[in-house]
Amino acid sequence: MTDKTAHTAKNAGGGDVRLSGISKSYGSFHAVRPLDLTIPQGSFFALLGASGCGKTTTLRMIAGLEDPTTGTVFLGDRDVTDLPPYKRPVNTVFQSYALFPHMNIFENIAFGLRRRGIKSVKPQVDEMIDLVQLGEHAHKKPHQLSGGQQQRVAVARALINHPQVLLLDEPLGALDLKLRRQMQLELKRIQTEVGITFVHVTHDQEEAMTMADQVAVMNGGRVEQLGAPADLYENPQTTFVANFLGTSNLIEAEVVETGADVLATAGGGRLRVPGARCTDAVRTGGKVLVGVRPEKITITHADDAGSIADGRNRVTGRIADSSFIGVSTQFVVNSPAGAELQVFEQNVERDTRLVPGAEVVLHWNPAHTFGLDAAQDIDAGVETVEDAA
Repeated sequence: MTDKTAHTAKNAGGGDVRLSGISKSYGSFHAVRPLDLTIPQGSFFALLGASGCGKTTTLRMIAGLEDPTTGTVFLGDRDVTDLPPYKRPVNTVFQSYALFPHMNIFENIAFGLRRRGIKSVKPQVDEMIDLVQLGEHAHKKPHQLSGGQQQRVAVARALINHPQVLLLDEPLGALDLKLRRQMQLELKRIQTEVGITFVHVTHDQEEAMTMADQVAVMNGGRVEQLGAPADLYENPQTTFVANFLGTSNLIEAEVVETGADVLATAGGGRLRVPGARCTDAVRTGGKVLVGVRPEKITITHADDAGSIADGRNRVTGRIADSSFIGVSTQFVVNSPAGAELQVFEQNVERDTRLVPGAEVVLHWNPAHTFGLDAAQDIDAGVETVEDAA
C-alpha cells in the first residue's frame, strides 16, 4: 500500500467507533445489555466471548445489520444509528467470505469499485493484490485457492473501498489450526499496513490475544473486562475472565491481613497476594479467591522441599495426573488448598520422580498472584466438553 493510500485510510472519516448505551433485546431476551464502548481509531480491537455472549450482535449493530433497541452508534463524531449499512463507512468480512465463484480474484476485488462506477480500477486492485500477497493468483477463480487465500481476497475486497472501519465476523473459523495461526499474523500485518480500525469478533482466546491491541471480553450481553491482552491475562478482574482467558488456579482462602500485601490462609498454608492485584471486595476476615496461572508455578518433589527459597507462596499436594505434550508437561495436583490444581512445566530438565502419586510442593513468586471476590462463581468461564462441541 502506498503512503498516500495508507494516509487516506487512516483519515477516512476520522475518529473512532463509539457505542453509547447500546442494547439489543428480542422480546424478553437481552442479547446485548446497555453498554458504552469506545474503540480507538487505527486499533485492532477484538470482541471476545463464548457463543451467545452478544459479540456478533454488537458487531452487527456497528455494521447497521441490526437496529439497536436503545443507544447510539457513532463513527467518529457522526451519529450513524439510523443509517442503512450501505451508507455507513464500514465493510464486513464474514466467515463464509462470500466470494463470487464465477469471477476471478482480480474481478472479485474490483467489484466494489466497478459498482461505484469507477472505470480505471487496475491500479487500486493491483495494490490490494500486492497487499494481501496474491500476485500470482490474480486470474484464478476462488475454488482454485486455499481457505487462507480466499480469506485474504475477502479482506482485499473489503479494504479497496477504504472503509473507516473493517468488521471481521469470525473470519478464521473455517480454517484449520495451522492455517488459522498463519492468518492471525497475516491479518495483523495487513491492519498495521493500512492503519484503519479493525473490529474482530471471535470466540478463540488465542486469536484475540495474538492479534488485538485491545480486547473486550463479553459475557451474557455485557463487557466483563476491557484492556490490552497482557493486562487481561495477568490481571483478570472476574472469575469469568480468569477462567475464559487461558487457565487459572483459583484457591478459596481466608484473609488474615490486608495492606500492601494481602495475607490469606488455605489448606494450612499461607499465601501472599499483592494488594494492588486484589479486587476491592477483599476484606480482613472475609474470603478471597487466590489466583495463579499454571505456567507461573514450579513443581518440586517433596523430598526437595528444603531447597525452595523463602518468601515464595507454596502449597503441598499429590500428583493426580500428568500429560506430556512436547513443549511442556501438564500436571494435575490435589492439595489441601484445592482440588485439581494445574501446573504447566517446560520440558527442560524433567524430574522422573514427578509421576502420579508423588508428594510434591507447588511454589511461585507472590508477585504472580491475584485476588478475586470470593462471592463470584469459581467456575465461571470454564469451558466444558459440551461447550467445546
